[in-house]
Amino acid sequence: MKLKIVLALLALASPALAQKAASLNDTARFLAGLPTSPALDSLTKNGVWQSHATAMDQAWAKKETAQVGPIRSWMSTYAPGPYRSGATCYYMFSGPDALYANTFFPNARTYILAGLEPVGQVGEIGHLSPEQLRGELSALRSSMSTILSFHYFITKDMRTGLGAGQINGTLPILYVFLSRLGNTILDTQFVSSPAPGVKITFTRGGGAQTLYYFKTDLSGGGSGFLKWCAGQGPGNSLLKAASYLMHTDGFSGVRNFLLNNSRVIVQDDSGIPLHAFDKRWVVQCYGRYVPHAEMFGKYHQSDLAAIFEKQQPPELGFAFGYHWQKDRGILMLATRD
Repeated sequence: MKLKIVLALLALASPALAQKAASLNDTARFLAGLPTSPALDSLTKNGVWQSHATAMDQAWAKKETAQVGPIRSWMSTYAPGPYRSGATCYYMFSGPDALYANTFFPNARTYILAGLEPVGQVGEIGHLSPEQLRGELSALRSSMSTILSFHYFITKDMRTGLGAGQINGTLPILYVFLSRLGNTILDTQFVSSPAPGVKITFTRGGGAQTLYYFKTDLSGGGSGFLKWCAGQGPGNSLLKAASYLMHTDGFSGVRNFLLNNSRVIVQDDSGIPLHAFDKRWVVQCYGRYVPHAEMFGKYHQSDLAAIFEKQQPPELGFAFGYHWQKDRGILMLATRD
């Protein structure tokens, strides 16, 4: 009799029990609008989630065509052998942009992302009512709207979209990008050293890979964070929409770290200024250099402009940098032995 009662209660249980049985990967795929295991059937059959999945499918199809596919093709053609290695990928000023880190350097054993955005959390989604779920998923899409429509985050928009609720901060966005790129989430741990952060272990049919996101201020010397990074060994670096911070003395610490600990640097003109690359480096340019006359006009680089005037570098074929049009994309590929 007692067993029958227990079984009856389980049959009538709330979706929360289904969520407890779901894996981290199920949760990540749920947020990404992708099919999950039967553990989340009670949620994925809801019209709220199905509308979310449709919106994510549509946005991702455009992203694949305009950015992910062209970047992979470009890297396989132009990037040197080291980019294909398992070297650590450093992506400073990234926010939760696992999308471009994993797209440019798909084989990295370890990804180290850093920004000022909070780590956040993904609570038990099975506890949410349909209206709460609608609000949470809408906020998630809103926080990602600029990077899906263009190719960079607008920090204030992301903070507004994911400032509260049970799905907030960078973690759900990291989950969405990793899942949409075909990865399987294996484990997630919150860490406190060398800065508050999260460690996500994932795989894409091969060995396990690790992604760290740290909330840390990179101004000045970067405190102990850059020392910790140095212990991860020489790597490949990505810089995009970095607000020209490393053009100033206040961020010389992170600039020097990247120059001394990278073998390959992929960046737009907002990353490390051209004149900071010494004779160890070979810098090749692609696309077009279109200066910013408004907010970033004071960071115009005459030496970079001269390269584009004399050499007419090859077209890039995808948007990169602060200009969203693909015919205005600029990419600098810096390599050294």
